[in-house]
Amino acid sequence: MASRPVPARGADGLTVGAAARAAGVTVRTLHHWDAVGLVRPSARTAAGYRLYTPSDLARVHRVVLYRELDVPLEEIAALLDTPEGADASLRRQRDLVRERLRRLERAADALDRLVEARERGVLLSPEEQVALFGDDWQLSWAEGARERWGDTDQWAQFAERAAERTPEEWQEVAAEAESVLAALADAMGRGVRPGSDEADALAERHRASLGAYFDVTPAMHVVIGRMYTADDGFTATHDARRPGLTAWLSEVIDANARAHGVDPDTATWG
Repeated sequence: MASRPVPARGADGLTVGAAARAAGVTVRTLHHWDAVGLVRPSARTAAGYRLYTPSDLARVHRVVLYRELDVPLEEIAALLDTPEGADASLRRQRDLVRERLRRLERAADALDRLVEARERGVLLSPEEQVALFGDDWQLSWAEGARERWGDTDQWAQFAERAAERTPEEWQEVAAEAESVLAALADAMGRGVRPGSDEADALAERHRASLGAYFDVTPAMHVVIGRMYTADDGFTATHDARRPGLTAWLSEVIDANARAHGVDPDTATWG
């Protein structure tokens, strides 16, 4: 004769499956807690199946609560079995939870800034941008850059850096860019030739200044130099310092790329 199925709820409690569902844990978890002596079902059916009584299930729920607070299992046993000594542990866990909340809030703020940076680029007010980057700065440039490169790895890298950068740090970036441009104009005026040691050093300094936004390889530097010569806005900004500076800078970048083993004629982005 086939045996009769055991009901989910016995006369004195719940089967392990029913108890697991009621507590929102797995049967395997309850078996483990039983094996380590944390929560042992205290009743049995006539057939010998273990049952969780209401008090057992209440203990399970307390264990679940402590686990959500990241209390180790060995500490939970002490908390449950010697409640008079639980105050210090509970206070410690409360402090840990509050610190975790503070970390999560900081992480959420950082994510908000990252999302905004991916959408806007520079996280500065229009007035701050003009003050930092000069009267020639066009607010539409950041929007145009996002539309053009918003799906690239470089834009993602730029957004990550922009999200963490303070106005003071942006001031340092802008000051270095201005200093590099002045040094380039001076070198051109002194007749420094592309490919010379001084020109190569200036090209590397220029590439490093662009690295404040995203990592720039020598090949990418060549592509940026081409963009300067092809864009009237960039050409006007550079040539305002010294006529012909844009074309000279592109030659300097190309020569430096050759020194790094890159053929400017075949250089591509990446």
